[in-house]
Amino acid sequence: MEPAVKGTLNVLKACAEAKVKRVVVVSSGASVIMNPRWPKGKVMDETCWSDKEYCRATKNWYCLSKTEAESVAFEYAKTSGLDVVTVCPTLVLGPILQSTINASSLVLIKILKEGYETLENKFRMIVDVRDVAEALLITYEKPEAEGRYICTAHMIKARDLVEKLRSIYPNYNYPKK
Repeated sequence: MEPAVKGTLNVLKACAEAKVKRVVVVSSGASVIMNPRWPKGKVMDETCWSDKEYCRATKNWYCLSKTEAESVAFEYAKTSGLDVVTVCPTLVLGPILQSTINASSLVLIKILKEGYETLENKFRMIVDVRDVAEALLITYEKPEAEGRYICTAHMIKARDLVEKLRSIYPNYNYPKK
């Protein structure tokens, strides 16, 4: 968790020193969704934060680190006057630029190699990387953008995702389950 928080703070401090006007921080849907006290049936929105104590209790270090880093970003913004906006994308899929696989792509690869039964067949919130890029540009360019923004497009179960991919790319060797 420390690298996420310190890294975020270091970047924000450098931006403040350089007199940057606005910083758009890429957070994560993970900083939103881990809150068991959120009222059942109420749609999670930008006012919902993952519960840090719950993340600790369940040893969900990823959610904890993203929540803590985003919280620290807003705290720093208040004390420094830096204009900070966060974008919280959910599971990001789509074309990748780097030669190595990122964490989001690993989820998809695991589903495709091992079958969707290896993961809970629960709903997953997904967003295309190109939509995330557009959201980042909009939050940077629009002066009225403030606070945090959840960036997601679809909810889909792993099984349905595989079936959708099968319809688009029928020649791939998909798992039986």
